[in-house]
Amino acid sequence: MPSRSSPSNLDGVRSFGLVALAALAGGIGWSGHVLALPVAFAFPALWAFSRSRLIAAAVSAAYFLAASRGLPQGVANFYASDLWPGLLLWFAASLAFVLVHAALWTKLSGKGRAARYLAAAALMGMPPFGIVGWAHPLTAAGVLFPSSGWWGLAAAAAGLLAMTTRCWPVAAIVLAGFWLWSAATWTPPPPPAGWAGLDLALGQSLGRDATLERQQELLGAVKRKAGEGARVVVFPESALGFWTPTVERLWRSKLHGTPVTVIAGAAIVDDAGYDNVLIAVSAEAATILYRERMPVPVSMWQPWRSWFGESGGARAHLFANPVVELGGERIAPLICYEQLILWPVLQSAQHSPGMIVAVGNGWWTKGTSIVAIQKASARAWARLFGIPLVTAFNT
Repeated sequence: MPSRSSPSNLDGVRSFGLVALAALAGGIGWSGHVLALPVAFAFPALWAFSRSRLIAAAVSAAYFLAASRGLPQGVANFYASDLWPGLLLWFAASLAFVLVHAALWTKLSGKGRAARYLAAAALMGMPPFGIVGWAHPLTAAGVLFPSSGWWGLAAAAAGLLAMTTRCWPVAAIVLAGFWLWSAATWTPPPPPAGWAGLDLALGQSLGRDATLERQQELLGAVKRKAGEGARVVVFPESALGFWTPTVERLWRSKLHGTPVTVIAGAAIVDDAGYDNVLIAVSAEAATILYRERMPVPVSMWQPWRSWFGESGGARAHLFANPVVELGGERIAPLICYEQLILWPVLQSAQHSPGMIVAVGNGWWTKGTSIVAIQKASARAWARLFGIPLVTAFNT
C-alpha cells in the first residue's frame, strides 16, 4: 500500500511554498522594472493565508529580504568592507516589517483579516515604521491605474485588501486585467518642457572632488544642455559637494549671461551636523530649494548621536517642505532614499505639485538594482498622478 502524506507534511510543503512565493514576489516586483511592480500585490494573499503567526513572519521576511536584496552589497561598497556588516543591517532593517506583519496576522478570515492588513500597510507607510517601509506594494498603484491620482491609490488599496480575502482569485484576475492594459499602453512620464536631468557616472568622486576642474566639467554640461534648449538643468544628489560662498560665487559668475537655472544636490554643514539639500542657482541668485525629509538611516541619519551629546549626521526634516516653488512651478522633490518609502511622495502629492524631481547619488549601489528600483518607483508615482518627472542620478 502506498503511504499517504501526513497532514503535518502537507502543511510543511504548503508553508514552504508560501515562503518561496513571497521571495519570488519580492524579487520580481522589486527588480527595477517599473511594469513588474504589481507582482508585489501577491504578498498580502501569501501573508493572509499563512497557517500560523510564525509562517506569516517567515513569509514577510522572505518578501522583504528578497525585495531589499541589494542592501548587503551596497553597504559593503559604501563602507569598503566585506558583506557581514551589510548582512547584519539587512536583517535588522527587515525587523520592523516582519514584526508589524507578524503581530497583526490573524487566523480570522473576512473583514477582520483585511482590516489587520490595512493597519499593517498603514504602519509601514508612515513614520516611525515607515522610515524603513521599503517595498510597499502600494507603489504599484501608478502601474495599475495610471493618471488616476488619489482614486487610483484608493483602488489599489482596495485591491490589496481584497487579496487577503477568499475573493482573492477574482481580485487577482481583475488586477491582472488592469496590469495587462497598462503594460500594453504604457508610456514613461515625460520631463516638463525646458527641463533636463543629467545622469552622471562619476562614482564616489561626485561631491568629494572639490577641484576647479570638476566644477568646470559640471558647468560645461550645463552649457551643453542650455544649447539644446534647456532652461532648467537638474544634477544628481551631492553634485556640488559642500555648499559654500566660494562655490556660490563661482557658479553664479559662470552662469552670467545665460537664462539657465541649475538644481543640484549639496551639503550644508554646521556645528550640529548637516543638511542634504537641493540648491537652485542662476546668475541672479542662489537659494536652498529643498532640505531632505528622510536621509538614509545609519549611513546619513544618525539620531542616536544627540542622545549621547554628540553632533554629526544628516538632519531629517520629516514633514517639512513637501512642495517647493521655482519659477512658478510647484515641485515635489525626492532625494535618493525618499524614493524607496511611501510617505514623502504622498505628503507631496497632497499639495498638488506640477512635477516630481527625483535625484540620487548611487555610486555605492554598484552590482545591485537599487538605482533602478528608485527610478521605477519615481516613474510609478509620476504616472499615478499624471505629472511630469525629471530624474538625475550618479552611478
